[in-house]
Parts: sequence; structure tokens; C-alpha cells
Amino acid sequence: MVVEAPAPTAGRWSGWPMAIFSTVCFSLAPPLGKAAIDLGMDALALLVLRMLLAALLLGATVLLASPARLRIDRRGLLLCLGAGLANGVGMVMFFRSLGRLNASIASMIFSLSPLVLLLVLALRGEKFTCRNGVRLLLGLGGVYLLIGPGGEVDSLGVLLAMGTIVTVPIQILVMQWYLQEYDAYAVTFYMVVGMLLVAGAWWLAQGLPWQPVGPAAWWLLLALVVVSTFVARVTMFAAIRVIGGGEVGLLAPFETMLTVVWSVLFLREWLNPLQWVGGGLILLSALLAVLRLKRVRWRAGAV
Repeated sequence: MVVEAPAPTAGRWSGWPMAIFSTVCFSLAPPLGKAAIDLGMDALALLVLRMLLAALLLGATVLLASPARLRIDRRGLLLCLGAGLANGVGMVMFFRSLGRLNASIASMIFSLSPLVLLLVLALRGEKFTCRNGVRLLLGLGGVYLLIGPGGEVDSLGVLLAMGTIVTVPIQILVMQWYLQEYDAYAVTFYMVVGMLLVAGAWWLAQGLPWQPVGPAAWWLLLALVVVSTFVARVTMFAAIRVIGGGEVGLLAPFETMLTVVWSVLFLREWLNPLQWVGGGLILLSALLAVLRLKRVRWRAGAV
């Protein structure tokens, strides 16, 4: 996410409802995607259509409101597209994992992303403390309970979900280090375009897999585009302007928890006791990592 300077303290509370609403919208994405895939929609086709429609919505909104906001220099465009390409690879893997895993399990594995950010920052000079080691052990222990003795889980699906937590943080780091001076809507639009390029190329390489689906799958796709992509991102950036990116980032474990709740309620997914313990450890590890990231110096110049 793009981190902008927060508003004065007096008006900061107004940003929290938007941040929470954005989190709820984002949390619906894995269950909606999983439900559409279960109804027969190809995972890659779903992702391509999602990114295409989201790009059209974002572009049309900015053009109608303020066309000048889409202007960006060559450096910013290349950085946005590069971050979008990295995120696109992660999104392809995540949606492919939804064809093999429950949405709740895939989302809990994905919530380890803050730990990867801490590891990358450690490689660039940020001190890796004993507490970071504890966070890492908690996360890895949670994954073991979630996919090991806790139940039979598809190994390829787990690898795809784990790959996501390696690629997606690249987008966050690029945005944090190099894109803060650019307009948030322009950054979002061109990054979605980059994600669309990856998903589209992958879909073409697979031979354009497609099979007819019923109206229910199309409605799920529409909800995924409008609610969990367009509305979620617009309200997220509105919240960031008021309360700052660090505070919004604190809601990431809450988003995962909501995803699990929606998956249990609407997809009839369920975890056995050991898997619940593993999921709890992962969420605890993610929360501790996010709290640490709030205090980290995000140095762009360190190598």
C-alpha cells in the first residue's frame, strides 16, 4: 500500500471507519473467488476478468473525476508496472491455490507476508532481533499445525500459497521506497495494469482455458471486482490519507480472521482443533510482525 502522511490528530478518527470497511471488503475476496472456482470458473480466467474489469473501473473513475491524476513519468510508470508484475505473479499463484485449498487455509498462509517483509528488511540492514526470531518460529509452527498433523492438505496448493507470500511483499516494498511521491490512484491503476499483463500472459500460455459457467459465477465475479477490488482499494487509500499506512496495516490480521469467518459461514469450510491452533499462531505472528513494521525505518538507500 502507499503510505502518505496522516492527517492531524483531531480528524484521524474519521479514517478508522473507512479502514475497517476496506478491510471487510478485502476479506471477502478469497471466499468469493473460491466460490466462483467451485462453480466451474477457471482460476486464471477469473483473475484475468477481475483485473481487466477493475482496471476499466479505476481508469474510468479517475478520468471522470480528474484525468490529470493518471499522468505519471517514465520512472514511476516502470516502477508501478514492475510492482504490478510481481504482485500479479503472486495473485496467479494465490488463485491457483484456491483450486486446491480451502480459502481459509490459503488466506492464513498468505497472512505470513509481514514476516517476509521483516526478513527482506533484515537483508537490507535492518536489525533482525530475537523477537523477530520468535515471530518467525510462531509463524512456521502455525503453518506446520495447519498443514501437517492438523489435516490432509494438498501440497501443491500449499506451495502456491507460500509462493504468494514471497512475491507480493515486493510490491509493498517498491511502493514504500520509491512510489510515495506519486498519486495513489495513478499508482493503483498502473499496478493493476501490470497485474493484468501477468495474468493475461499466463492465461494465454495455458491455452485460454475456459468453460461455460452459470449466472451465479458471474455474479460472484462482479462482487469480486466491485466490492473486493474497486471499493476496497478506493476506501483503503482514503483511510491512508487520514490515519496513515502503518495504522491501516495493523488491520491485516483482522482481514484474515474475517476471511476465515466468511469461509466457515458461506463455504462450509471447517478446521480441526490442531488447525485452529495453527491458524491462531499464524495470526499472532502476523500481528506481532505488523506491530514491528510500524516501527521499522524503511530505508530506500540501504543495500
